Amino acid sequence: MADDNKNPVFQIQRLYLKDLSLEQPNSPSILLEQATPHVDINLALGAEPIADGIHEVTVTATVTTKINDRVLFLVEAKQAGIFEIRNIPQEQVQQILGIACPGIVYPYLRAVVSDVCTRAGFPPVLLTEVNFQAMFEQQRAHAAAATAAAGNGPDTAAITH
Repeated sequence: MADDNKNPVFQIQRLYLKDLSLEQPNSPSILLEQATPHVDINLALGAEPIADGIHEVTVTATVTTKINDRVLFLVEAKQAGIFEIRNIPQEQVQQILGIACPGIVYPYLRAVVSDVCTRAGFPPVLLTEVNFQAMFEQQRAHAAAATAAAGNGPDTAAITH
């Protein structure tokens, strides 16, 4: 059994919808307008340790749809997962938290956003595929540049909001 404690572990403990908000501040009058809406989508990633070897990873989508600078609807959804990660080097843990875990959580978020839009009476908003590897590398590069500019030494940034 002692050997089992040294094996690398990566397991999904739970996937869940952490937060969901839908707003239609200008309804019902804006629903009568015939203009084509403008859709703005923002994504945010978060990773928090919650116990030894246990991490919560969140992916948040904020979808703002406007007609002529008036909000038609706004959806904010935060999908989360709890992951067990043990006996893996810290640099690899950061990659798992920034790439693999969001890749597992994101399809659930896409489904939630599409479903909420449809249930609200609008065409579904289909979130595009995301390259979490590229996002992770870009965030690391920005963190390294900020650290170098501040003269604080090597990059120790993690993926957070």
